[in-house]
Amino acid sequence: MPELPEVETVRRGLAPAMEGRRIARAEVNRPDLRWPFPERMADRLTGARVERLRRRSKYILADLDSKETLLVHLGMSGRMLVSGARVGDFHHDHPAPAKHDHVVLHMDHGARVTFNDARRFGAMDLMATGSEEDHWLIRDIGPEPLSNHFDESYLVARLKGRNTPIKAALLDQRIVAGLGNIYVCEVLHRAGIHPARKAGRISAARVARLVPLIREVLTEAIAAGGSSLRDYRQADGDLGYFQHEFAVYDREGAPCPRPACPGVIRRIVQSGRSSFFCPACQR
Repeated sequence: MPELPEVETVRRGLAPAMEGRRIARAEVNRPDLRWPFPERMADRLTGARVERLRRRSKYILADLDSKETLLVHLGMSGRMLVSGARVGDFHHDHPAPAKHDHVVLHMDHGARVTFNDARRFGAMDLMATGSEEDHWLIRDIGPEPLSNHFDESYLVARLKGRNTPIKAALLDQRIVAGLGNIYVCEVLHRAGIHPARKAGRISAARVARLVPLIREVLTEAIAAGGSSLRDYRQADGDLGYFQHEFAVYDREGAPCPRPACPGVIRRIVQSGRSSFFCPACQR
């Protein structure tokens, strides 16, 4: 599933084609994805002007001049692809319609934004603009890791006394928004913390050190366009390339890249997810 860097990369790629532009026509080609679409979604989108694109955790939010906001979640395999407009240095022609093109937004300047989702775990919804923090998918999500609301004192307080593994605690969206399996593995390696260590037994100083490391890893991943492992693509169809910078994720059996560390990357399963770490330098 795309994590914060991938969703932020998609948002940035969509912005030139959507912000300040009107949706000349919206096509909705099925009644649902993971959940049913809102009533009359195509009619409510058609003619609306996109005022602003935002991101909250792993959700893209498009504020419309109709006073509604379109919520988009990419799910496991969802893609938001732009065609018929210049994206960066390239012009992308409209491709032929594909089997899993479930929602298509025809913009007023000729661009087309297509939501393609082969596995249909994605979602779209409409809500009153400004009410997103009350939406059932968003209301329990913690602070954004790149915001001022996420700082050392906050994380120390939230993890104090917790008996869950630090990996599970950082994946808990109620504690911090947008972190997923890939980037938590990378953060814990940089911090030298074993993913199975109990969160409440890590010193306050080491917990505080996680905050700048989380920001560092996410910032680097966004600059690299995210990580493409299976289905993820940027809005122009290109791959991200942060996967080439992984220190531990999906590198089982490889030597630890930390200078002078003799360790070899191991994989364990925690709550059904693979955790990659170096047993020599992560304690």
